Amino acid sequence: MKSQVRGGTRWKRFAVVMVPSVAATAAIGVGLAQGALAASFSISGQEFKVSTDSLVGEEFVQYGSVAQGSTLEGKPFAAPVAVSGFDNARITNMCQSVVTPVPGLGDITLRLTAGDSDAAKAGNTDKQVYAEELYLDVSDLKADAQFTNIDIGVAAGALPKKEGGQGIQPGVDPRSVNKNGFAQRADKVTLTKVRQKAWATTAATFRLPDLSLSLHRGTDKECFKG
Repeated sequence: MKSQVRGGTRWKRFAVVMVPSVAATAAIGVGLAQGALAASFSISGQEFKVSTDSLVGEEFVQYGSVAQGSTLEGKPFAAPVAVSGFDNARITNMCQSVVTPVPGLGDITLRLTAGDSDAAKAGNTDKQVYAEELYLDVSDLKADAQFTNIDIGVAAGALPKKEGGQGIQPGVDPRSVNKNGFAQRADKVTLTKVRQKAWATTAATFRLPDLSLSLHRGTDKECFKG
């Protein structure tokens, strides 16, 4: 039975892990090894970290899936993920980092920041990061969250509330998502104090005001520790 909570719902220190069953993940891993699955998006063998002061998204959906790719050594693997989708989202003070081991140099951290100006933090939407048709393949998420008109326990295949509404990410291998599996949706979500680990991000539009990209030796410049 679908669980419904109407109006504004605030979840302190929101932490989500919604993934397919271990058996399903193992089956997809076998399929990759045998070349049976043609992944539409092959992920890298590295998780990356994202932190933000706030993310305000409309037409939020979330469901379990499996991201597929290869390790840095070239070995195929599959990672269970919670896919978070938004029709559009505005992000304040975004940081993204990934650590790569480089022979002879050690760990190198690539750090990207955007939407971190005083104007963005004061609410100037032109200076905030903006994305449309945003999907995140998340392995770990910690934040404070407030939802508007949330439905918990929706079948993943029934996520869109209207014709053309937000649902399962278009173009993904249909075998990576169980359309009868657990999912949730909300008209709007506000996440603050976000600390996220993810395998992939896709968006139809991604605007990054005040973009800065830098490389650093070691891991001191990761967006957050842990």
